[in-house]
Amino acid sequence: MELSVERVDVWAATIEDKPGGLANVLSVLRDAGVDLQFIIARRSPEASGKGVVFVAPLQGDSAIRAATQVGFSVTPSLHSIRVMGLDQLGIIAQLTQMLADGGINLRGVSAAVLGTQFIAYLAVDSLADADQAIDILQRA
Repeated sequence: MELSVERVDVWAATIEDKPGGLANVLSVLRDAGVDLQFIIARRSPEASGKGVVFVAPLQGDSAIRAATQVGFSVTPSLHSIRVMGLDQLGIIAQLTQMLADGGINLRGVSAAVLGTQFIAYLAVDSLADADQAIDILQRA
């Protein structure tokens, strides 16, 4: 199976839990010419009136400058791997089983299919786990 597997920095920012909270920070990134491939936003149950948005990738000085101006920072405790390849029935089940067999505990998974391709972001607990997961998946 041919996969593209690489470590990716995920950036996070706190947003207001109100209409336009997410649009406000994403608009700043858009206006700076940032081309995002991954966005997840959710409420923060531990902080009333707040939410959190995760994005990737942020590349280049102008993108990083714009992101930091609206509160984004690299999430040091979130080690992520982006996996892309040809969609097949049960592909994520297969990949997650390979990681489980290799002793990798997943912290989170986000995946989608577009046309014939899938993309998945896999979060693990440490940089060592990320390196090991990349090694396992590249041997697939």
